[in-house]
Amino acid sequence: MNDNILKQHILKVLEDSKVGTLATVKDSKPHSRYMTFFNDELTLYTPTSKETHKAEEIESNPNVHILLGYEGEGYGDTFVEIQGQASIETSGEYKEKLWNKHLEKWFDGQDDPNYIVLKITPGTIRLMNDEEGSPHTLEL
Repeated sequence: MNDNILKQHILKVLEDSKVGTLATVKDSKPHSRYMTFFNDELTLYTPTSKETHKAEEIESNPNVHILLGYEGEGYGDTFVEIQGQASIETSGEYKEKLWNKHLEKWFDGQDDPNYIVLKITPGTIRLMNDEEGSPHTLEL
């Protein structure tokens, strides 16, 4: 599969799947949690609080792993594995872009100083369980 077709398959999974797992590393051990992801092309964004373990873990080690997809019966569902670098974004641009009413449960608004956005820049994306001889790897 050429990279352009692979990218289109990956983007379909990213558009169709908003909830996945984010794994960080602390003391050489992985820590995973469910997150809601939004994408701009292949770059992912997720809102969170700066007062979380994941924010601390990313500050000390920005390497992350994300799983998205696998939402149907679980047998043979197409999904992506993403290895990338996370950064903590506090600019109003990112915060405004991701803000929605569901975040009111945790934050006092877009200007809440605890509200941050994690930006994940992928290094490698693997498309799994597609019907064309997966896995397929896109190196960025």
